[in-house]
Order: sequence, then structure tokens, then C-alpha cells
Amino acid sequence: MSTPATQDLPPPGGYSEVKYRRYLPKRGPSGLVIFAGITAVCAFGFYKVAQGNLERRELKRENLWSRIHLIPLLTAESDRDAFRRQHAALNREAEIMKDVKDWKVGESVYNNTKYYTRPSVVVVPEDARQ
Repeated sequence: MSTPATQDLPPPGGYSEVKYRRYLPKRGPSGLVIFAGITAVCAFGFYKVAQGNLERRELKRENLWSRIHLIPLLTAESDRDAFRRQHAALNREAEIMKDVKDWKVGESVYNNTKYYTRPSVVVVPEDARQ
């Protein structure tokens, strides 16, 4: 006959513990630290945006006031240029039409003022400026 069947049993004292858990080192900051960092960066960004808006508003205001203060100077310069051009045009007209009898320099060729009126320029003498 054959030998009786033997059952496979654990060794005396049992098997050693099976290590199935992963023992990984802690990597990186926690979620709370990351959230606090992102909040701080966003808060700093919003602060810088607000500072930039204030600076842009101040520059815009300064630009507006500089234009307001330059308007009289630019208007006077434009008036002087218009007067100089009108005076030169009248001199050219007088030179061209000097041979035409009864020609009045500067007088409009139209019978009414509907289409064109000459700009009126007031010349202030040097003595009257003081």
C-alpha cells in the first residue's frame, strides 16, 4: 500500500509577515500649504493690478490736464498760421491780378456769403499788448 497522504502545514511558529503596505516617504507640501501659497500669490497679483490701475488712472489724468493746458497755445499758433497764409494768399492775388482794372484784392467773387466767408482775424498791434 501507499503511504498515507500528509497535509502541507505551516512551519512551527507560522510564516513571516507579508509586507503588503507601501512605506513611501512623504513627498512635497500638503494640500493646505499649496492652497495657502496659491492664495498668497493671487492676493499679491490682485494688489499689483490695483496699483497698476491707480498709476494708469493718474497718468491718464495728467495727460488730460496737459492737453487742456496746451489748447490755448495750439489755438494761438493755428490762428497765427491761418493769418500768415491768408496774408500770403492776398499778396499772391494782388501780384497775379495787378493788370486787371477795377480788381479789388480780397473781395469775394460770390454775391452772397452762403458758400464761403473769409475768416476774420483780429491783429493786435504790439503797443496794445501791454
